[in-house]
Amino acid sequence: MNKNLSQSNSALQSIQEPLETIENLILNIRGKQVMLDRDLARLYGVETRVLNQAVKRNIKRFPDDFMFQLTKVEIRNLTSQIVISSLSLHSLLTET
Repeated sequence: MNKNLSQSNSALQSIQEPLETIENLILNIRGKQVMLDRDLARLYGVETRVLNQAVKRNIKRFPDDFMFQLTKVEIRNLTSQIVISSLSLHSLLTET
């Protein structure tokens, strides 16, 4: 087993993030609840590229719909949502 993946198992066990924070990482894309690879990698305590490499090397262990590539339009929409969300949060924080 890859050393980074072994470390990720112990990192995952020691996650102290509130459930609410993890729930905020779940997005609805194409009618499915998903997490971005960067967020999942952070939860496992590994780099995004390490997570993606591990999945590609062990693709038979995952269901067919385990991962998919976002289209350029989906990336633009997601980026817009993040900017709007950040702006809304910023306005809430500055109003108080």
